[in-house]
Amino acid sequence: MKKVIIYIAMSLDGYIADKNGGVAFLGGDGTDTEDMGSYNDFYDTVSEVIMGYTTYNQIVTELAPDNYPYSGRKSYVLTTKNLVDKDDIIFTKKSIPEIISELKTSESKGNIWINGGASIVNQVLKFGLFDEIVVSVIPTILGSGINLFQTMDTQIRLKLVSTQSYNGIVELKYVPNIEVLN
Repeated sequence: MKKVIIYIAMSLDGYIADKNGGVAFLGGDGTDTEDMGSYNDFYDTVSEVIMGYTTYNQIVTELAPDNYPYSGRKSYVLTTKNLVDKDDIIFTKKSIPEIISELKTSESKGNIWINGGASIVNQVLKFGLFDEIVVSVIPTILGSGINLFQTMDTQIRLKLVSTQSYNGIVELKYVPNIEVLN
């Protein structure tokens, strides 16, 4: 069955980007730069990627301007802008619940990757639309920036199912713990 997976990295103090939106800190501690952790295995399971416009724009203008890293996968970019779809990139004004509902019932066989940013991740959490959350904790303290987790009205209980350590990074994989506290 198709899963919705939040797969994201954050600094030790909980930021997904520095105060200027930069992500240069996303490397490990340099002890094993060849080890990508679970990323390659995870990516092989993905058929669709969901992200916000800010994340998309940073990828195509700064991080990988010449080689879109998710080619071959459908990318859904949530935006209020009127943009024209291109190749496998779909710009949409639909809500997170609408998109996920459509993708969960689609013919594609792979998982749905919630790529970011924080607003998208927090909407998925708020609506309880995820099956797994994988957070890679980067060995850097930024002190300020864009928080991964925003204030919510509801606590979300999680169950730790695995951990992995590589290049100074600790990867934590959780699934929802059926009990949700209000």
